[in-house]
Amino acid sequence: MIGQRLIVGGLAVSVVGAVAGCGSNGDYQNKLRPPALFVVTASVTSDRVSVSPRKFGAGPISLIVTNQTDMTHQVTLKPSGARSASQQSGPINPDDTATLQADVPQGTYQLKVGGKGIKPAVLMVGKKRPSSQNTLLLP
Repeated sequence: MIGQRLIVGGLAVSVVGAVAGCGSNGDYQNKLRPPALFVVTASVTSDRVSVSPRKFGAGPISLIVTNQTDMTHQVTLKPSGARSASQQSGPINPDDTATLQADVPQGTYQLKVGGKGIKPAVLMVGKKRPSSQNTLLLP
């Protein structure tokens, strides 16, 4: 009777020890999260593209664009001097909005439309924003 209790007790301790060690291989790296998503707004009018804010730090952004013209437009976000676009929206109908999501590195960017006579907006992206590792209540 006492022998059985010792055996059962020993097995219980072994199982608890084995379960406690599960999932641990000793090489876990707590990597920093990216910066929090930053919202940038823009509007397209008949003569220019306006954006706010124009200066912010590098990292993930959500660019919300509203079309305030009477024509459908497609918005392009590209690094200044680059031949290819970083991001491009689908067609934005008059009085409608579109959202572009991008992870922008440091540099100067243009936000432009294909229409003639519409001046592009210039975005200045600075140093990378800090990690959101210890920021609470983020979506």
